[in-house]
Amino acid sequence: MPDSTGVELVVIAALTAAFVISAFTGLHKGIKWLSTTNVVLAVGLMAFIFVVGPTIYTLEVLPASVGDYLSHLMVMSTRTGAFTDPAWLGGWTIFYWAWWISWAPFVGIFIARISRGRTIRQFVTGVLLVPSAASVVWFAIIGGTALRVQMTGTRDLVTDVGKSTENALFGLLQALPLAAVTTVLASVLVALFFITGADSAALVLGSLSSKGALRPHRGVVVLWGVLIGAVAAALLLAGGLAALQQATILVALPFVVVMLGLAVALLRDMSRDPMANPHLARARRSGLAAAVRAARSYEEEEPPPVTRWFHRGPS
Repeated sequence: MPDSTGVELVVIAALTAAFVISAFTGLHKGIKWLSTTNVVLAVGLMAFIFVVGPTIYTLEVLPASVGDYLSHLMVMSTRTGAFTDPAWLGGWTIFYWAWWISWAPFVGIFIARISRGRTIRQFVTGVLLVPSAASVVWFAIIGGTALRVQMTGTRDLVTDVGKSTENALFGLLQALPLAAVTTVLASVLVALFFITGADSAALVLGSLSSKGALRPHRGVVVLWGVLIGAVAAALLLAGGLAALQQATILVALPFVVVMLGLAVALLRDMSRDPMANPHLARARRSGLAAAVRAARSYEEEEPPPVTRWFHRGPS
């Protein structure tokens, strides 16, 4: 398929329609089904590459890469443009730093939405530890296989990367058995990753624009979904990925101050929690916990049963 702006706009329109329909069906239907399908297909593709690829080499890459990451964590975390290429930092380190900060409002609210009733320990495990461990395994298998393919000369992935980044993934799959099947599977996965991220963003934006309602009106969700697709198309026409990177960094920078304030507020509220400080158990309930209990969203999540009163006339 030719790489042109027209084709890219058609892809954006198709994906926008898909995630609008998913968000329209609600959290427990379309979004849940697509997310589950996404995880199953990703695990299946990863397991396939692990089995048919250099399995022993991948098992060696996993601990070696984790150890190398931990040993260089402080250096990489404090790296600036003083002793390295600033362009590389802007295109990778700063861009992804800003990328995740710009996604923080949507992802945070969406995760809080689906994590109601969980303890803090369960929340940290499910949001931080499990995804981080899964990402380590994913990069070890996919990245380790790519390194082995490049070193053995089975496929020149460096040339593929020079053409375009996405060519490296499909070039790797071409070097493995059942390339026709795995290529289609990878394309579906890329689309599902985009759809599941965008429909959750549309749902959160609908909730925020509906005074925090957990079940915003479907028309509002559809409107936000269409606007997300329109913004993506506008950024594509304005300059492609470079415009997207610049917009992401500009939007994320002011929100850093908000995130710092949220962190301070969370620590203060947790320090006043009766479970952490039993002597405050009899104190007047205040803060985040009391506000959440009184929020109208709880009534929307589990509405009380309808009671019908039948008034009899005087006998």
